[in-house]
Amino acid sequence: IDQSPLNQSPLNQSLGIKGKSPRLRSFGLLSHLGTSQPVELLGIIPELEQQVTSLQQQITAGHYPTEIDHNGALIGQGLARKMKVQTGDELVFVTQAADGSIGNDLLIISGIFATGDSRHDNNLVLAPLPWLQQVLVLPGRIHEVAMVVANPMIAAQVADRINPLLPENIEILDWGDLLPEMREVIAAYDVSRMIIVTILYLATGLGILNTFFMSVMERTREFGILMAQGMRPWTIRSLVLLETGMLAGIALAIGLLLGAAMTLYMQLVGIDLTGYITPVTYAGGTILPRLHAVFESGNFLVPAGMLLLISLLAGFLPANRAARLDPVAAVREE
Repeated sequence: IDQSPLNQSPLNQSLGIKGKSPRLRSFGLLSHLGTSQPVELLGIIPELEQQVTSLQQQITAGHYPTEIDHNGALIGQGLARKMKVQTGDELVFVTQAADGSIGNDLLIISGIFATGDSRHDNNLVLAPLPWLQQVLVLPGRIHEVAMVVANPMIAAQVADRINPLLPENIEILDWGDLLPEMREVIAAYDVSRMIIVTILYLATGLGILNTFFMSVMERTREFGILMAQGMRPWTIRSLVLLETGMLAGIALAIGLLLGAAMTLYMQLVGIDLTGYITPVTYAGGTILPRLHAVFESGNFLVPAGMLLLISLLAGFLPANRAARLDPVAAVREE
């Protein structure tokens, strides 16, 4: 597709897009001192690509290509080991150009990256977009535009809003369309998580119900005295429910503080399992050995609200029993 019309396209409008990067893809042969490897070469604009990926944080040697590196390349660590190259070495890239000719040119290694994904580390090479356009005889042309939205949870909605505004020969795909296997895995995980959460809520409700039933039964005589002195049943019921709400509120406050502190620690520091597992590539994604949590208020407030509601519902039966006590029988109970 033509790169220039994208500057006036809906991709530049305020639709929740945090960054975008035009790309040109090619496959070919990379050579160095008699050693050759088949590679996928990705033409990028370095300053824009850094807005949509975190590859700059995974560079183990050298630096990310800049504007002055007109033929600077960023290659994977596995590929560098196979070809026995390091930063500053020259590489020859050979491919078939768009006009049918053989395209070839020199690349100089600016940096080496390690993502943990063997497919990328062993086969991927990043080079400046203008350089690759010249090699492929595709001036001003690109294959795709990678985008990142401010809120990943609404990526599908953003794609649906932009699609009708694009030309007929261009479509926008969210991550679920690009990685359907990953979407199915996440959907299956969500179902299993809901089952586990439902069982947990039921167990919590039964535990709270048992606790307050015991509390009411142990204070049967006290409730009987209060009713004998003129306290109405609805007041007794409200008293037990108020106690339930106060205990639940205190427990939730402590739980939220501890949970927020642990989640914040997990987000900033994470759990390093490098010595126990290696990076796992599955369904189009890579699970790195350092695990981090995501701090989202919804993950705290929704369970807290549900548990408060369950506590009040579980406390209603003991409260109703206390409100229906016979004052005479309750006072005589030992």
